[in-house]
Amino acid sequence: MDRRFDADRLDARVGDGIERLVSEKHRRRLARLGSNALNPGGGWWAAGEPEPRPGCGLEVLVDGAEAFGAIARAIDQARESVHISGWHIAPRFELVRGEDGVSIGALLAEAAEHLDVRVLIWAGSPIAVFHPTRSEVREAVTELTRRTRIRCEADPREHPMHCHHEKTVVVDGEVAFVGGIDMTDLAGDRYDTSAHPARWRLGWHDVTTRLTGPAVRDVADHFALRWSQLTGEPPSPAQTPTPAGVHTVQVVRTVAEGMYDRLPRGSFRVLESYIRAIRNAERYIYLENQFLWAPEIVVPLAEKLRDPPRDEFRLVIVLPSRANNGQDDTRGQVAVLESADAGAGRLSVATLRSLSGTRDDRLYVHAKVGIIDDRWLTVGSANLNAHSLLNDTEMNVVCDDPELARQTRLRLWAEHLGTSVDAIAEDSPATVVDERWLPIATEQLERLRRGELPTHRLLALPGVSRRFSRVLGPLTGLLDDG
Repeated sequence: MDRRFDADRLDARVGDGIERLVSEKHRRRLARLGSNALNPGGGWWAAGEPEPRPGCGLEVLVDGAEAFGAIARAIDQARESVHISGWHIAPRFELVRGEDGVSIGALLAEAAEHLDVRVLIWAGSPIAVFHPTRSEVREAVTELTRRTRIRCEADPREHPMHCHHEKTVVVDGEVAFVGGIDMTDLAGDRYDTSAHPARWRLGWHDVTTRLTGPAVRDVADHFALRWSQLTGEPPSPAQTPTPAGVHTVQVVRTVAEGMYDRLPRGSFRVLESYIRAIRNAERYIYLENQFLWAPEIVVPLAEKLRDPPRDEFRLVIVLPSRANNGQDDTRGQVAVLESADAGAGRLSVATLRSLSGTRDDRLYVHAKVGIIDDRWLTVGSANLNAHSLLNDTEMNVVCDDPELARQTRLRLWAEHLGTSVDAIAEDSPATVVDERWLPIATEQLERLRRGELPTHRLLALPGVSRRFSRVLGPLTGLLDDG
């Protein structure tokens, strides 16, 4: 017992030391670039451009079936242009399934016959041990553009070990989709319904948004910046769409320094936005993400747990059971939060699984969602790791509409709890967590450990081993971040 305690204490010291080195490295880098992302001051909105834009419409689209259906309809109704950016695109990927299935390649090819269709994707990994590789991307571009008028460019501008990860669709400069979902089946089929039935294969949980109004121009301008830099073509003049809703929306990005001439010092406003919101949290923080191994995020979360602003404060995190890179799902950072919570019961970290009766399959959590206090909402492509917050090209939207934040939380929680929105709408977040979320997730983990069949899709993430896992993520950051 004493030997184990000594090992855990040594592990914690080593982990803390490495995290301090990583954080200090990032702090020096951002200070050198003139960024205040780690010390943003008060308020909820990120400083600088683009500013928050009033008069927008923002709709949150949960899971692939809903998101892809909306994207397909928008492309089909396009009058002038369709501009897409992504991490990867598979030309044969079907946005609409069934007898009338429609692939993204066929839809874009038809649209390109009478309007401007441009696709901008990452050029792929120059090292063949990561996917997509350069050759795989070249094959996809060739297949997408062959005998069509689609213009597709593969962007090779990345820092070593990093990529272009944003996912956007802009139609006619008037409608934009910004979120976490790619139109590909590479590493998993992104098409799934919110029912998440077991399908004898990997399920997929994801979220994107449909944006209208003035903030669409900010998405379009970013695409134009990258396209112009890559092709040498002057950016096309863009118009600001007229007001289209009641939401105020801010577009925030991650762009590493030295990537594009118009952003020589980069942009780190996704990180700034998260830090502002976490510091301002009073009642609850809810996160869905593919990763959680950025000390810049985990440290302020741990501070909230150690010194909660209110007794009813809760931190709820949904992560995949096993991330696509094959490493520990959270790189040991959950252990940091568990230590900060110290058994107070304010923390719940869970995963999801596809379920049909008692038959379950893995369900990959790929969504990148943050909701705080039913007043702040972000959805986008940025993971909570150093790649997305400091190096990969990313885009999120942020909204401060209380009703949209609340309805999004209720919809996601109802989906994960297997209940209706009405069943939890009158309860406080703390009540739902204490009386529904935690008991279900914990009971399902106990059933799993006893070898019993599952009865619910929500599952508490078992504690991770601190040794090695505790330090792996930060150590990776020390070696390859910027």
